[in-house]
Amino acid sequence: MSAMTTYREALRAAMHKAMKKDKRVFLIGEDVGRYGGSFAVSKGLLEEFGSERIIDTPLCESAFTGAGIGAALGGMRPIVEIMTVNFSLLALDQIMNNAATLLHMSGGQFNVPLVIRMSTGGGKQLAAQHSHSLEGWYAHIPGLKVLTPATAQDAYDMIGLALDDPDPVLIFENSLLYNMKGEFNAEVKALEIGKAFTHRQGKDISIITYGISLFKALEAAEVLSKEGIDVEVIDLRSLRPLDDETIINSVKKTHRVLIVDEGWKSGSISAEIMARINEQAFYELDAPMARVCSEEVPFPYANHLEQAAMPQSEKIVAAARKVMEEL
Repeated sequence: MSAMTTYREALRAAMHKAMKKDKRVFLIGEDVGRYGGSFAVSKGLLEEFGSERIIDTPLCESAFTGAGIGAALGGMRPIVEIMTVNFSLLALDQIMNNAATLLHMSGGQFNVPLVIRMSTGGGKQLAAQHSHSLEGWYAHIPGLKVLTPATAQDAYDMIGLALDDPDPVLIFENSLLYNMKGEFNAEVKALEIGKAFTHRQGKDISIITYGISLFKALEAAEVLSKEGIDVEVIDLRSLRPLDDETIINSVKKTHRVLIVDEGWKSGSISAEIMARINEQAFYELDAPMARVCSEEVPFPYANHLEQAAMPQSEKIVAAARKVMEEL
């Protein structure tokens, strides 16, 4: 039965369900226990499951990510919480050179069933240190799956899907989503990893996006609809693997493309998507593809400057209009 819940509560419910179901599942990271998580996602779990399964750690991402990898190799099902995406760079050696490669390096003998959760994105005045969107970087690494749940339903479903996966899965949670409410049903069948979802059908232009930008794209689509522009909005949900089939089918339908990505434009996931469309559906395009990305600056602290640096619905509307004007 569907109910309204926040993104934060959906994540907590998914971890609670997984820990009740499987004693191998545990949560490890900075402040996940007594403090309840830096974004309050694990609040209350310590009291129910104890300090052996909700494990507070020292401030050392490399160490506790490595501990999670070791536990996964030993048959456990760890969930590693890294406070913000920039801190994951301190564990990049563990993630890229160990978690992502051990299956290959062992000749297929050792899976690493590891889940790593982290907050991502700007908009909370956390300045240049804690406002990155690096999920596109991680989508570059073979051996990892990269998930970007935007809705409460996906937040819930993707925890379970990631824990069931035999290989390392990274879940990027945009920090502006934690308080956002949405429909949630614990009984529905989850849409599998690697499948995009079309939130809005349209015939004139495809807007392809993920994370918090989904809601900005949907807002822009409503504005454009009043101008007679029928917008299709696709939530990628997964950046590795990408759902080429859904993307290309949408291009064949609308013949115009706008990609919205909170990451920086250079070397971004938006560039990869444009390249794939160019390779697979170039002759379906009636206009050059366009992108709305974050400005290529360290994120400002001042709220008005930070908002100006990020993709916003107004920028999406303007970019879509320009694509529609192309002959």
